[in-house]
Amino acid sequence: MNEVNIKKLDLSVVIPVYNEKDSLPELYRQLTDVLETKGYAYELLFVDDGSRDGSSDVLEALAKEDPHARVIQFQKNYGKSAALSVGFEVAAGALVATLDADLQDDPQEIPALIQKLTEGGYDLVSGWKKKRHDPINKRLPSKIFNWVTSWISGVHIHDINCGLKVYRNFVVKTLHPYGELHRFLPVLAHLDGFSVCEKEVVHHARKYGKSKFGASRFTSGFFDLLTVMFLSRYLKKPLHLFGILGILSFIGGFVIGAYLTVLRLTGHWIGNRPLLFLGILLMIMGVQFISIGLLGEMITASQTRKEAYVVRQTLNLNQALLPPRMP
Repeated sequence: MNEVNIKKLDLSVVIPVYNEKDSLPELYRQLTDVLETKGYAYELLFVDDGSRDGSSDVLEALAKEDPHARVIQFQKNYGKSAALSVGFEVAAGALVATLDADLQDDPQEIPALIQKLTEGGYDLVSGWKKKRHDPINKRLPSKIFNWVTSWISGVHIHDINCGLKVYRNFVVKTLHPYGELHRFLPVLAHLDGFSVCEKEVVHHARKYGKSKFGASRFTSGFFDLLTVMFLSRYLKKPLHLFGILGILSFIGGFVIGAYLTVLRLTGHWIGNRPLLFLGILLMIMGVQFISIGLLGEMITASQTRKEAYVVRQTLNLNQALLPPRMP
């Protein structure tokens, strides 16, 4: 076997894997066929996210046969964001492509995405599954979710969460997805000042296994979107958000209190009026917005970014490339 020079790689392909044993051999063949045909110097970074169906054995066999196949195995399932985050950390190629391991993303689309990125001078090109081979109970909520995300974030692409993307390497080094924020990578890149576009790609029906995501991802996705917008716009200036809410709330309570004070001074009894309790509540909420809410959000963001990912072993990967994540 020939060694792969990681210092001269054109492309790193990051593939999160979770219980996709049946898909992996075919995915590997499709990837190597297209990348070898195009003459790329490449690496395939499979991040096994705690699979329990034998995917680990398939990946170990691939790594033994082909030095291009590099494997990071998590001790347990941490989620797609964690897999992408670790893959991004070790990706050595000048360009980085991502795709899902379930064969619904077509590796043949990668060269076209690369061409659009290089010719257009973009930093990130995201796939658009315009003709999507999924049941309507997945397509319709996804359309609504993508429309709302585009409207709120200002990133005007049709398919925010498509797994098939191509990035410049320096872009992925700035992205640190955690939780469920892998859905918003184009938004995160855009908010960091990188240029983002999309290209229509072929989407295939699922051939093996079943989807790992349920309907709850759409409801939780909207909360994650609020997290993204807050962390990107207000993390360094949180009082611009909490201060305005707190001041408005406190002023509302103060005006009510002043009004009731005038009534009391003119002889009216106010002790049993609901308006009195509303005024007190608004003033307390104003203080809460400025203090407890602000500190709580900042502490949560800080602690979440320190989540530890326990890697059991790596194959065909220079361990020095993988910086430890300390809890």
